[in-house]
Amino acid sequence: MRLTQILPNITYRCRWVWYRNLIVWTKFYKSSIVANLGEPVLYLLALGYGFSPLISGVNGMSYMQFLAPGLIAYTAMNAATYECTFSAYARMTAQKTYDAIISTPVDIDEVVAGEVLFGTTKAFFASLAMMVVLSLFKLIPAFTALLVPFVVLVTGFVFASLAMLFTSFSQSWDFFSYYFTLFIAPLYFLSGIFFPLSTMPKWVTDAAWFNPLYHSVELSRGLVMGNLKLNMIEDTLWLLVFGTLVFMYAVVRIRKRIIV
Repeated sequence: MRLTQILPNITYRCRWVWYRNLIVWTKFYKSSIVANLGEPVLYLLALGYGFSPLISGVNGMSYMQFLAPGLIAYTAMNAATYECTFSAYARMTAQKTYDAIISTPVDIDEVVAGEVLFGTTKAFFASLAMMVVLSLFKLIPAFTALLVPFVVLVTGFVFASLAMLFTSFSQSWDFFSYYFTLFIAPLYFLSGIFFPLSTMPKWVTDAAWFNPLYHSVELSRGLVMGNLKLNMIEDTLWLLVFGTLVFMYAVVRIRKRIIV
């Protein structure tokens, strides 16, 4: 099947894969949300309160205000990534859930679509919880922050698709250490969450433009602070195009792995 046939081939049946995962998640959603919030809240408290007295301001904002919007995007990335790596790999290999599902009218393309949809859903709820935390700290000042959930959905889609693509190559649990150490970690350190990339050499800022998390952070920060710019359209289009291409390749890879 050609790449251009993937999206039309996916039907509403992917919702049943999403629903199946949702039912399982409701059994432990509290611990899941706490796990997804733990690291970004720790960054907020440790770095925000730790560095704020030492930094007079960043681009006209306090350091806490600069840090907070990026953590929303980071939370979305984290939730989608963990769901579509370890959890998806367990369903694909150890539990043989994919084999069971495709014995029904649901095909493998729809399984992947359902997995990505559920990863996006987890990213959405985790980021909403993070926004509530930031609101308690009075770090969401602008009315335009109401549009941030749309950014979160796109971010979740991109990183859920990326995670599914990597999962299609994974042959063991240990294989994911490469993904988190060599790919995810550099992404969030070079996304503008913790420091403005304008302070870095030009080659770093040029390379950061290809980082999907960078575009998510730029969108989140602009909306949270009410600083709307024309290049936010470019950020949105980049994420949508990149996410769609990665998703289609992930479908091809999973299909080849499951259907021999």
